[in-house]
Amino acid sequence: MLRLRSFGLPPLWLSRSSDQSTDSTPESAYSRRKNEDLYLKRYEQAQSRRAEAEIYAPLEAISGASDWKPLEVSKAQDRTISDQAISAATSYAAANNSNALIVWRNGKVESESYFDDNMITKPINSFSLAKPVTAIAVGRAMMLGKIKSLDQPVADYVTEWKNDPMRAKILVRHLLDMRAGFLAQLTPNGPTDILSRTFLHPRHDEIIVAEYPVVDEPGTRYEYNNAASEMVAVLIERATGRRYAEFIGTEIWQKVGAMGGSVWVNREGGVPHAGCCMLVPAENFMRLAILTLNNGMWDGQRLVPESFVNEMKTATAENPHYGLGLYVAGRYTERLGAANPDRELRKTLHSEPYLADDLYLFDGNMNQVVYVIPSQNLVILRIGKFPLRGADKEWDNAFLPNTIIRGIIKNKGVSVPQGR
Repeated sequence: MLRLRSFGLPPLWLSRSSDQSTDSTPESAYSRRKNEDLYLKRYEQAQSRRAEAEIYAPLEAISGASDWKPLEVSKAQDRTISDQAISAATSYAAANNSNALIVWRNGKVESESYFDDNMITKPINSFSLAKPVTAIAVGRAMMLGKIKSLDQPVADYVTEWKNDPMRAKILVRHLLDMRAGFLAQLTPNGPTDILSRTFLHPRHDEIIVAEYPVVDEPGTRYEYNNAASEMVAVLIERATGRRYAEFIGTEIWQKVGAMGGSVWVNREGGVPHAGCCMLVPAENFMRLAILTLNNGMWDGQRLVPESFVNEMKTATAENPHYGLGLYVAGRYTERLGAANPDRELRKTLHSEPYLADDLYLFDGNMNQVVYVIPSQNLVILRIGKFPLRGADKEWDNAFLPNTIIRGIIKNKGVSVPQGR
């Protein structure tokens, strides 16, 4: 079991992040005790699988566009995807516990379905769909001149890392491409496990800064973990001098005309969770995908540098299926997962190669996916709970994009395969 301990840095209570008051006052012991009590309460709630609302508290509001209106919908006579393909995709989504399925092509929504009591304005739990948001946030901060480059040391902002021989080597890009050298995201082992504490503790940001293990030379190994993404909130707040939630609302959701929502913060006035736990409508992620499809442009305005978006879509040698917060098609592999490819952890079925070599996707827990296919000017979003599973039932990550691609109408009344 990993226990909370220092890895080359002072103990937690001696290494506070710059936005916090130090606990050197007489009341510090009491404050720490309250934090530990709250942490253990959250841990018990998580273990008992109680409602996320009991754990995701407090929430901080994220503003959206004051003049929000839905994405433009294609007229029936102008649709470019066959009814048969849309019907097959919708049936598959409905049978697999989905909340929403949106298909967008050539600038307009061609199909939009919501299931059960869900609707276009209802917030959903992002889970790891929040990770592409962190990448866009860094790109936006670069566009505003607040972060110099992807190859800038994070220690320029998280100055506690400057004198640490390993953490000082972590670059901005390493927080996004999962090569920070951080301990892999595995199953936590009890309340003292640092993986539990960095998710549920009311000072989780400070624990990551001071305590989270760096086990590999930064830049040399891909290891999926939440800690790297959570650090983006710290980076953005330090680099811009703005609250993460305010920055996301003002500089991303408002800019793309999206609705607002909320994000879980570790304590009142504390630091948001950036790697998960953003509550916004599903359509927001469709807009974010369209922004990447348009190489960082929205409605004639450049929000993110084109070179940055290209980096997002470019995999590393350490994982040929992951860029900066995005998964890329790469060479066909039947089963792929978020973890390092050499780890024998749960992997998702791909029954056949994607029919477009340039496909990339946002991918989060519960097989929440947003597929982006630039060659077809196509985006497909599926949001929902875990797909229904059984002895003869398994989520197929290739089904939705390939079904829709095969249904693209080249000539009137004819649907033919695209890509390979």
